Amino acid sequence: MITLTAATMAGVASAGTVGAPLLALKISSTLLFSAATGMLLIMNKIQPSQLAEEQRNATRLFKQLYSQIRTALALRDPTALDVKDAMEKTLALDKAYPLPLLGKMIEKFPENFEPAVWWPKTQGSPRKQHKTQGKNGCSGDLEEEMREVIEVIKRKDSEDYMRLGNLALKVNKILAISGPLLTGIAAAGSAFVGHGSWAAIVAVTAGALASTVNTFEHGGQIGMVVEMYRNCAGFFTLMEESIETSIQQRDFEKSEDGEMLEMNVALKLGRSLSQLRDLARKSSSSHADGSTIDEFASKLF
Repeated sequence: MITLTAATMAGVASAGTVGAPLLALKISSTLLFSAATGMLLIMNKIQPSQLAEEQRNATRLFKQLYSQIRTALALRDPTALDVKDAMEKTLALDKAYPLPLLGKMIEKFPENFEPAVWWPKTQGSPRKQHKTQGKNGCSGDLEEEMREVIEVIKRKDSEDYMRLGNLALKVNKILAISGPLLTGIAAAGSAFVGHGSWAAIVAVTAGALASTVNTFEHGGQIGMVVEMYRNCAGFFTLMEESIETSIQQRDFEKSEDGEMLEMNVALKLGRSLSQLRDLARKSSSSHADGSTIDEFASKLF
């Protein structure tokens, strides 16, 4: 509204106005354009919509961690390892989502789009040697199924969100630079209204373009979209790491453990067990045929 008002004043000032009214309109228009430029510089640096999405995700993840700790306390007496694990998760989450405007904010315009990482990195450990045949005779099949699921997540879900995230980040960068630049040009043009028609044309045109750019950027919540893609890409990265760690460390000779892992993965991907197995079979078949699977692993995002 400030930009539109300033552009209107610049247009009115160029319509044959002289004397004190011309000066008043010129000064008002220039001041409004300058104020809009300053406000946009601050808003585009902070990205309020992205901050809101960051804190929404942080609140959800902290509540999830709180529930996990309460569940662990209800099931058994905590050990030193449980305390260490909870502390590592809390610190990792706090580092991933710092409070806005306090300390170091998350970089809003990084060089490259990266998934959000809110979990502590697991320490590398030697892989346990698993037997290919467990009690129920399917531990080898289960491991193969989980590896096919990981492959689909990497090739379809993660790749798609990384592509969309990079695109949204580039668009946001262009809009964040264009908005203040256009209002700055409009402010300079409005200062010379009355010294030729070009000044009014520059002021009004740049002001109108700035209004369009700012409406698209902040009305379209582009910063929030970038953070949404960053969080979704992080979710799939966590899924990949969790499944890989479970495959490496879990004792598949216990059929209950294998079934629990399979059910956990299916629930997180929004699938039934039969749908998860079908997905693994399709992925395996696509490798044999040399084709690309046309289905995403997750049905939630």
